[in-house]
Amino acid sequence: MIAKKYSSLLRVGLIAGITALTLSACSGSKWGFPYKAPVQQGNWITASQVERLEVGMTREQVHFLLGSPTLQDIFHNDRWEYPYYSKPGTGKEELRLFTVWFEDNLLVRWQGDPQPNRQPFELSDSGADAKAEPVASPANSAIPMVVENPNSAVMDPKPLQ
Repeated sequence: MIAKKYSSLLRVGLIAGITALTLSACSGSKWGFPYKAPVQQGNWITASQVERLEVGMTREQVHFLLGSPTLQDIFHNDRWEYPYYSKPGTGKEELRLFTVWFEDNLLVRWQGDPQPNRQPFELSDSGADAKAEPVASPANSAIPMVVENPNSAVMDPKPLQ
């Protein structure tokens, strides 16, 4: 009778131990349990977009190039903020800030964290994330409004018939 009681207790303890071991093995981040949804907020700006910025651009031109600013402070109307935050489910988070300043509705300078040369879904040729380069506005540059590129194919718009 006592042996039967101990064998039941041993069986229950063995089952509980195996269950605990199995559940603890599944809880590692390598298995993806529990699922953590990736979070991506803000504006994705690339280094090529930043290279196209020029002192003297209008707000509309900057808006066309970089997109709608995420933050427009009512107390600092001459400044647009473009933050970007990404937290993959199991990776490390990424935070980048980019700011542009205007005077008399013309771009005077910009500053920000290094911006990547890729889109979020792209990887570099080696399979790793592409390296970002720091960006800042030029210190003493002229104010060109339009830059003609002789290699670009410019088409005249024509009305539909």
